[in-house]
Amino acid sequence: MSPTLAESTALEKERAALQAVLQSPLFVRSPTLTHLLSYLCEKTFAGEGDRIKEYSIAVDVFARPDSFDQDVDSIVRVEANRLRKKLATFYEGEGAAQGTRISIPVGQYVPVFEEFAQPSPQLVQRTETAQPTSIGQARAGLRWWWVVAFSLIVLVVGVLSLGRERRRLQTVAPSSRPVAALPESPIGLPVGNEIRILAGATRRYVDRAGKLWGPDAHFTGGHAVQSSAQHIWRTQDPSIYRSSRQGDFSYNIPLPPGIYELHLHFAETFYGPEDAGGGGEGSRIMTVTANGNPLLTDFDVVADAAGARTADVKVFSDLAPAEDGVLHLSFSSVKGGGGMLSGIELLPGSRGQLRPVRIVTRDVPYYSDDSHWWSADTYFKGGQFAATEEAAAGTDDPELYSTERWGHFSYAIPVTPGRYVVTLHFIERHFHGADRGQPLSSQGSAGTRLLQRVLQSQAHPARPQYS
Repeated sequence: MSPTLAESTALEKERAALQAVLQSPLFVRSPTLTHLLSYLCEKTFAGEGDRIKEYSIAVDVFARPDSFDQDVDSIVRVEANRLRKKLATFYEGEGAAQGTRISIPVGQYVPVFEEFAQPSPQLVQRTETAQPTSIGQARAGLRWWWVVAFSLIVLVVGVLSLGRERRRLQTVAPSSRPVAALPESPIGLPVGNEIRILAGATRRYVDRAGKLWGPDAHFTGGHAVQSSAQHIWRTQDPSIYRSSRQGDFSYNIPLPPGIYELHLHFAETFYGPEDAGGGGEGSRIMTVTANGNPLLTDFDVVADAAGARTADVKVFSDLAPAEDGVLHLSFSSVKGGGGMLSGIELLPGSRGQLRPVRIVTRDVPYYSDDSHWWSADTYFKGGQFAATEEAAAGTDDPELYSTERWGHFSYAIPVTPGRYVVTLHFIERHFHGADRGQPLSSQGSAGTRLLQRVLQSQAHPARPQYS
């Protein structure tokens, strides 16, 4: 077969694979993802794969203006992640018989077309012969379904009767046990309203996790300050820390009744090593209260973050609005320093414990196969990011291990004082002596991944997980 004919045949298969996806009910119900996938594939068919960039996708697919800033608007990353999951769902279900499959590798937007083996004729034949081949068999199957249906009716009636009996007993003798913690939602976090405020900001912001931050609101006092600092350590969303409210100020945030988890975001962006005044030690000391109760006393942002231009997040659990339905936060400058704040997060919480924390080393969130939500890489300093298409062995969720942070790095993960169970996930991809037919020792595999893990935590029933 000539190269030209081979290319034409491959292109026909790829176009057929695209049409199979677009015509599926799963994608017909998702016009946004359909438009995104069509754009990516048509650009690739036209030989313009090198022009598929986050900026061009935002402008061409999502009608963003020419002034689109990917640090401010994460629409492309969020929708690309949704597309990857939707394609995986398609090929696990109605598209399982497709010989040519489309994927969007992590860390890029150019689609990849791969050939997969078709189901064997023997399997198809066995499936066909399993069907009833006579009227007698069909009637026997019908009788069997009547038995099943009758059993289900009996079971439902029994459950309803049991439920009525339990409700009667509860009415007579109400339980004295404490209210259970909020159940995890399908993405692994407590459910409820979430409030995010960018202190000192005048416009909304969507972070890399697709979470919406509102402009500054509910404040009294202080003054808004904008920063031009480009890089801020321990965050992939420096835009959160480029605005702040400084001085003596308060926030009075109306909240529905309930238990909340409060995250306060700080970063010193004015002082730094290149400033004549030094790194800002002693310049950001404040006291913070919630409904009159102290949260932070003589708190020094620079000292706590171990340096300027470093994101510092403080977490507080078991908060609730005051009797007037408002959470009153007060920030007061002390000891000659100046109070400041970059952002407020109020999240639905559970009494006596933190929300579960899961971090995966990639720039977008991930929904694992066990329906848990993993946040994009954050709280880190140093190291290098890497991604691979090589599937991980020994796991039911190989995509979780498709990215990594390597080198010299650290994480400063904000938690409340307590004891924690920390699960670290590792995979070795670069030293495969045994795969090359040589002993591991001759390839330098044994002993090449020595690292020191220093974990500092205190007592609390939450169970974070990190990857």
